[in-house]
Amino acid sequence: MKKQDSPHSKDLTVITTHANADFDAVASMLAAHKLYPGSVVAFPGFNEKSAKNFFVNSMAYLFNMIDIKKIDKENVKKLIIVDTKQASRIGNLAALIGRPGVEIHIFDHHPASENDIKADFEVNSTTGANVTLLTEIIQKNSIDISPEEATIMCLGLYEDTGSFTFSSTTQRDFSAAAFLLSKGADLPTISNLITKEMDPRQINLLNNMINLAAYHRINGLDIIITSVSCDEYIHDLAFLVQKMMKIENVNAIFGIALMKNKIYIAARSRSPEIDAGAVLTKLGGGGHSFAAAATIKDQTLAQTENRLVEILQKQIKSINHAIDIMSSPAITADYTITCREARELLSRYNINAILVVNKKGKKNNLIGFITRQVIEKALYHSLGDIPIKEYMSSEFAIVGPHAEIVEIQEKIIENKQRVLPVVENDQIIGVITRTNLLNILVHEAQDKKDYLLNEQQGFSRPRTKKITGFMKERLSKRMLEILHHIGKIAEQSGYSSYVVGGFVRDLFLYRHNEDLDIVIEGDGIEFAKKFAKLYGARINAYSKFGTAIIIFPDGFKIDVASARMEYYQAPAALPTVEMSSIKLDLFRRDFTINTLAITLNPSSFGHLIDFFGAQRDIKEKAIRILHNLSFVEDPTRVFRAIRFEQRFGFTIGKLTSGLIENAVKMNFFKRLSGRRVFSEFCHILKEDNPTPALIRLNEYDLLKVVDPSIILNEKLIFHFNSARKVIAWYDLLFTEESYMKWAVYFLVLLRHTNEAESEKICKRLEMAPKLEKIFIKERMSAESCLNRLHRNLPTKNSELYKSLKDLRMELILYIMSITTNKTLIKAISSYVTDLKNIKLSVSGRDIQACGLSPSPVYGKILSKVLDAKLNGNIKTHEDELQFLKKYVAKF
Repeated sequence: MKKQDSPHSKDLTVITTHANADFDAVASMLAAHKLYPGSVVAFPGFNEKSAKNFFVNSMAYLFNMIDIKKIDKENVKKLIIVDTKQASRIGNLAALIGRPGVEIHIFDHHPASENDIKADFEVNSTTGANVTLLTEIIQKNSIDISPEEATIMCLGLYEDTGSFTFSSTTQRDFSAAAFLLSKGADLPTISNLITKEMDPRQINLLNNMINLAAYHRINGLDIIITSVSCDEYIHDLAFLVQKMMKIENVNAIFGIALMKNKIYIAARSRSPEIDAGAVLTKLGGGGHSFAAAATIKDQTLAQTENRLVEILQKQIKSINHAIDIMSSPAITADYTITCREARELLSRYNINAILVVNKKGKKNNLIGFITRQVIEKALYHSLGDIPIKEYMSSEFAIVGPHAEIVEIQEKIIENKQRVLPVVENDQIIGVITRTNLLNILVHEAQDKKDYLLNEQQGFSRPRTKKITGFMKERLSKRMLEILHHIGKIAEQSGYSSYVVGGFVRDLFLYRHNEDLDIVIEGDGIEFAKKFAKLYGARINAYSKFGTAIIIFPDGFKIDVASARMEYYQAPAALPTVEMSSIKLDLFRRDFTINTLAITLNPSSFGHLIDFFGAQRDIKEKAIRILHNLSFVEDPTRVFRAIRFEQRFGFTIGKLTSGLIENAVKMNFFKRLSGRRVFSEFCHILKEDNPTPALIRLNEYDLLKVVDPSIILNEKLIFHFNSARKVIAWYDLLFTEESYMKWAVYFLVLLRHTNEAESEKICKRLEMAPKLEKIFIKERMSAESCLNRLHRNLPTKNSELYKSLKDLRMELILYIMSITTNKTLIKAISSYVTDLKNIKLSVSGRDIQACGLSPSPVYGKILSKVLDAKLNGNIKTHEDELQFLKKYVAKF
């Protein structure tokens, strides 16, 4: 073992960390001590009289600790800094920075900033705890550590990851903890020290912090700055700020405490727009975006607070400009339309006010707006045929795209405008409603438990976050490459591009899904043509809907749609489609969980957009519709609600469930075509286990929508479950023969019907003739075959083969599902696995070679050879030839 250096030794290696070291910093110093044998450990300031001090002091024999004041700086050759890169945070040892002959080594997990120390050697990576970085090096180099050392290092890991609950925790932190536990880390000790109980001084300080809290709204975000002072040092200010963060519903809290002659700041942020580390770096501190700290000398509380507010105002980008909260495109009406026509527009788009324009060529000149209230009064007074220009409000305010919330608020409230047009270069680019404004001012969207949209132009500001790292973890290299190329080509065309819907939903549900749905804010078909050219793919375009399918040479497909909005002219009607933006495109979708989008353009690649609380509903495992008339407009959404509920193990929300019951009660399904009902029901039958969905359909009295004759009872459920087992068995055979899995379940549903009843059901559901044939004639033949086998099970394989050979696989699996005769099931399964695949190697040519002229007898001869092979009498090609020759000789 290398001899420990003394403070006056030459070639001294010193390990240090930031002032007011936490467990992670202490753990990192110990780990660095293991990496640099013979080094000394110096704390720049560790004056907490807490369990931390007691623990470190009791384990002091593990460190070669020295008083920082006794270090002869002339002898220092290496300075090892852990858990910080800021010179202002390492006390007197900062004097060694830049000194000739002194190597600087840094191990830090904080993000880079302007004032970072320039190191000769640096390990910097994003992990939840800094000690994780050093633990990985110790593990890689097989450096031995004792159980006590493992406990200290693991303690730091647990503290800085919040016992692995903080969002900053990474997979590497878990791996490091696993390694330390394998080295004997003592979890009970860690638990005792990590469980923080406030002492009376801390309780008093927290009470003062709450009482002295000042609320600031800076660029649309709510921030608390609380300033307190006390005569003595009270440890764990960051812990108290974290406690306060759990109490207050704000975006960030900055706690400023004057203790003795120093000012300490601890910050916590839950908003990506407020980077706590970047803010406190300006004050000489640092940290992560969500947690940071700083220590300040020679400043008063007032000076520090004023400086902090100045930094926040510069650092935080406004999230409440008009362009950020407006709805686009704005719904407009030509001034010549009648009041009656205007009411139809308001109802179609579910809005309460509409902008009035004078259309001149391609340009819409804004001349006013009109509200639903005015329209209704006009109709009440029999003025439905009068043009809206006669009653519109022609005095109105407008704002530019970069107007801030104060200006927006003044113009909407002072002018009593229901809608505020957003105009740029004399063009209407969007509209802000009173609902938009209220959502911002009172956080309606954040606090509302059952999020619903009552105004189509009343969207709340979307929740966004960058998820590129998550995408790299979850998606294949090819998929990421395709998404990047989609964004680049869209941007070159002047469009915005998004991947949306089930692909994004399943990303967060950790389900494999490579069905790409791309939405283009622009001409989706034009984009598809350009993209297909890049990959040598072909496209199928549908100009009526503005959609296209890109088909790659290997068969991979991408669905592309122009951002569109749908409205329904009558309940259960097919939608009418118009061009729109991503907001309105997502609003037309069925459930909130399917409304997530990820931006793909290079400038914003990987930003998740959530307008309608999809992340919340995924977390709560809830299926919720977007607006109250969703099932009125499209009753087939009821089937999808049940399908998604059962597939994901979610629960249909209370309001959504009530609206399903209302749709059944009002019988909105009567206008649905049989083809649409059949399509949705087939999707349910294609699920891995459709039985729970069938039971759920029955609970809502929805099986009658498929057909009134379907009665769910224990026998039907039993056969459905049997069908699932049979299908699972067949799928495990990995045969190359394709079959319609859903058809097996549908055959089970029809078992109770005769031929005439089956035909009636098939006609009602508008089935294709091919399917009708399977479910009627062929099903009857299969059931007759099953009855014969029940009465007389063949003893010879050849007879069993002849009984089953004309049945398609769906029918064979069907009869296996509805019989309980185990001997018969075994016989049929042997046909599927063995007999069905037996083929002859001889042919008509071999018969002809025996001197027999071609004739219908050839088929009879080959049938006899096959019978012999099926029954095991012959096996090889030679056996077949010999049998063939003997049999031909009889003719």
